[in-house]
Amino acid sequence: MSLKDLVRLLPGYNCGECGFKSCREFARALARGADPGRCSFLEQDRFLENAARIEQLLKEGVCEQEEIKGVIDGLVADFVLAPLPGEPSCREDLHPFDRGVVPQKDDVLRYRPLGCPVTHFGRVLREEHGLVTVHIVGPRHLLGDEGFRYEDVGICLVAAFEGVVSKGRVPDVGETVSFLPDHCMMQKVHSGVIVHSEGTMVRIESIDLKVW
Repeated sequence: MSLKDLVRLLPGYNCGECGFKSCREFARALARGADPGRCSFLEQDRFLENAARIEQLLKEGVCEQEEIKGVIDGLVADFVLAPLPGEPSCREDLHPFDRGVVPQKDDVLRYRPLGCPVTHFGRVLREEHGLVTVHIVGPRHLLGDEGFRYEDVGICLVAAFEGVVSKGRVPDVGETVSFLPDHCMMQKVHSGVIVHSEGTMVRIESIDLKVW
């Protein structure tokens, strides 16, 4: 059985009473020998069947996937997010704090995501209702074009990512996940909520640089 099966049997409250930040982290600990009794909810009548199934899974052995870790923080991610087929990077939806910004398709924006110390450059795919969808085209020193032109739009909120899961588990809609965008210079684990999943393609919203 997989780690995902084990996670589904846990209460899903992410309350931290077991000593771990989330049920997902507790599931990893269970697979490595932690005591299921650390979760007091599993002793409640409504979870007794789940508790028995967890005991059985642990006896059979849980198959853990290769661990995916961020470089800068050492945090564990559920998956790596790669570009959609034929695209140069994951798609990002940006909300510029400067309300006067009205970019056009193929414009290049210079911006800094809220909470990130790295300046990004993104090529505009579309703009709808104040949200700008871009492909990351690099920090300036990677572009190598002396005639490179861009519009500086300041700080932006990253509202969403779209891409494909290239490594790790494919999440379900509604899950809060930790993920590693493969174009992230800092190799920093991000978190968010899955709002769409089709095959290995996912859309993640409520983006945060903290991992819940």
